[in-house]
Amino acid sequence: MYESPSPLPEDARAKVMSRSGFVWWFDEIGVGDVAFVGGKNASLGELYRELAPRGVRVPNGFAITADGYRRFLAANKLDDRIREALAGLDTRDIDNLRTRGSRVRQLILAAELPADLRDKIAAAYRQLAHLDVAVRSSATAEDLPDASFAGQQETYLNVQGEAMVLDAVKRCFASLFTDRAISYRADKKFDHMKIALSVGVQEMVRSDLATSGVMFSLDTETGFRDVVLINASYGLGENVVQGAVNPDEYTVFKPTLLAGFRPIVQKTVGNKEYKLVYDVGGGKQVKNVPVPPEDRARFALSDDDILVLARWACAIEQHYGRPMDMEWAKDGRTGELFVVQARPETVQSLRKREPDKLRVYRLHERGRELVRGHSVGDKIAVGPVRVIKDVHELGLLQPGEILVTEKTDPDWEPAMKHAAAIVTNRGGRTAHAAIISRELGIPAVVGTIVGTDALRTGQLVTVSCAEGDLGFIYDGKLAFEIEEIDLALSGRPRTKVMMNVANPDEVLALSFIPNDGVGLARMEFIINNAIKIHPLALLEYDKQPTAVKTEIDGLTVGYADKPEFFVERLAQGVAMIAAAFYPKDVIVRMSDFKTNEYANLIGGAAYEPKEENPMLGFRGASRYYDPRYRDGFALECRAMKKVRDDMGLVNVKLMIPFCRTVEEARKVVAEMAKQGLVRGEHALEIYVMCEIPSNVILAEEFAQVFDGFSIGSNDLTQLVLGVDRDSEIVAHVFDERNDAVKRMIASVIRTARERGRKIGICGQAPSDYPEFARFLVEQGIDSISLNPDAVAKTTLTILDAERGTAAAVKPGATR
Repeated sequence: MYESPSPLPEDARAKVMSRSGFVWWFDEIGVGDVAFVGGKNASLGELYRELAPRGVRVPNGFAITADGYRRFLAANKLDDRIREALAGLDTRDIDNLRTRGSRVRQLILAAELPADLRDKIAAAYRQLAHLDVAVRSSATAEDLPDASFAGQQETYLNVQGEAMVLDAVKRCFASLFTDRAISYRADKKFDHMKIALSVGVQEMVRSDLATSGVMFSLDTETGFRDVVLINASYGLGENVVQGAVNPDEYTVFKPTLLAGFRPIVQKTVGNKEYKLVYDVGGGKQVKNVPVPPEDRARFALSDDDILVLARWACAIEQHYGRPMDMEWAKDGRTGELFVVQARPETVQSLRKREPDKLRVYRLHERGRELVRGHSVGDKIAVGPVRVIKDVHELGLLQPGEILVTEKTDPDWEPAMKHAAAIVTNRGGRTAHAAIISRELGIPAVVGTIVGTDALRTGQLVTVSCAEGDLGFIYDGKLAFEIEEIDLALSGRPRTKVMMNVANPDEVLALSFIPNDGVGLARMEFIINNAIKIHPLALLEYDKQPTAVKTEIDGLTVGYADKPEFFVERLAQGVAMIAAAFYPKDVIVRMSDFKTNEYANLIGGAAYEPKEENPMLGFRGASRYYDPRYRDGFALECRAMKKVRDDMGLVNVKLMIPFCRTVEEARKVVAEMAKQGLVRGEHALEIYVMCEIPSNVILAEEFAQVFDGFSIGSNDLTQLVLGVDRDSEIVAHVFDERNDAVKRMIASVIRTARERGRKIGICGQAPSDYPEFARFLVEQGIDSISLNPDAVAKTTLTILDAERGTAAAVKPGATR
């Protein structure tokens, strides 16, 4: 049991001390009452009493105490009969577990509520303003900081009338002995008879007419603490909790949110195929109905609602003093948002990290892709497939098999622990399958849509969750390795060790590697993967051929303003990178596609010239002020302004690639200023890639226009040596360690230092050649930016080089 994070006011304390009987109202309950009302109800009372005054809306209700449950057992003499039914329990034997669990539940359902308990419940229900309520189970050991009983017992929605409420209460009592709850308690070594059940009766929020979902005050995959992750779908929230739908997913960055900005750094639309609604006259409380296609393609929440929920998540986390797992709902009648549950997050926040070790899974080959979906975890698993289409087939699952199914629910938990990996058709990263996979430490790919059709029992597959947000199932057994990176580096070097990154889906995990920020964030990856459309085709949407319009429409659903799609997607991709490393510098290179690469974007062929040598053609800075692309560059600038001004991520610095002349440099900086990106305003720094001999020769002049340089050793080597790096015939000539290249680099470092400008390198050479890293340190470079997998080993090289350089400098001398 954990203590209440804040003391009760005097009047509330007096009210609590006077509590008695079997029914306690939410304003009488706090988190110190787990033993009396269970974890779920204790948390609801805490929310209602402490967070509602701070603006967090929580529906009112009452709890039937654990004493009420015990009164029920005693009145029906059930204790000994339950012990007898559970004697000889073997949770590893699914049939044994099912038989004994069913026997206990039948004993409870056949019993009657004693009159004194029944009357108290009925009287409290009549005091509620709402006719329709949710009836939720709350075990007395539930949702402790070191164990989560979430989902082990039942919840009943749209319960109306005294008779239905009393029946739902008894069914909740019986659900203390669901198969999954029995198995979970056995695994955690809880005594079944020492756990009691409280029941919460709470006013329903009419999210069947709007939206609902779950949210976490950290990233569920990596444990990154500075974001709020929100899932949303239409209708009542059970579909999201149970993984019955693929929900929308939103990520909000906490530090700048709390400073008053609007940092929604990621938005992904889910399929949201069904919604759970009230069943009017159908004989059930709720039913699933299809969602119209046009609504599936839209985001279920507005940006304003996303930000309200994120602020509430921050307030709740601050109050409890730990990362939290919350459920929320929006009332379709009033438009008001509510938090309907909050519990401690019990996977990532309690994961025992080895502070000096990082285990990285790496796939050595990519086979034939069979299925893809959202990745859960970062591991890789190989095994035979076992397609399970019904819970009664779970006994067929063998240890080490890949469980493939439509979705999982808590009834599946006893068998899931035997799987090597889990694949589901439905569900998002907060669905049941994802949560349990994290608890078990096994990889999962959720929301594949077609997994049960595309995979067959007995088929050998490789499940890879080591490639970012997307998880893949490949045919056959593929080679992979598990690398253990030693992070116990002996101090930090003077030279900043930064990273080259491109994929926003990977950056939260990468942020745990000791680093000094991002020396190169490639915009091209985001445009290629998250946007896919040429910016000018969006600006001139009405002029596009029908086939191109159809492709654009498919990607930009929900965006009446097509250019805004480019701006928002690009801004979110860059913002995710900036958030992961905040407040360290993140240097974002403006787009550096070549014309042939731009032409491959949707609608791009109509806007790009055919060049004999695109590498030396219409690329980089030359495009930004040219009438043929200037309006496209303006969209890039709008996105970067959004990241810095709207989201508050001023750690973003901008960098101009392939800038041939000083005159061109001035034109680009002027063009950026027209779009509101003024060098020096709001600490905006603009760098230039040093990748052309002219950048070195005229470094003093370029230093007057830019705040710093980043050496692109690949292009610089190519142009200094006059060698096409893609030509196999002369590839042996391409070597950054050539004296001509090194003299160029030494020269520009010297000039930059003389002119008080920052200078780093973001090329491949320091990763490949330790001696090259030593050379850079000797020249006094400010930063070295590396691919993530080279950071640890190259940091050690840099530290060693710095010690050698320091030893070579005599006291009183300057380097």
